[in-house]
Amino acid sequence: MDIGSVGSLTSALSQAQTGDAVGLLVMKKAINAQEQSALQLLQALPQMTSNPPNLGNSVDVKA
Repeated sequence: MDIGSVGSLTSALSQAQTGDAVGLLVMKKAINAQEQSALQLLQALPQMTSNPPNLGNSVDVKA
């Protein structure tokens, strides 16, 4: 193994690690943005109204 190639190998590995770290940060930011959008959509849904108390108390089984 050539001594000169060791320096270039460590440089390449360092660049790969930096690239991976940047990719992870971008992915985390994208996930956080999607989470915020989903929460806003859920909060925008209208509140459920309760059904009248007599609804569903009897079932007509005569056909």
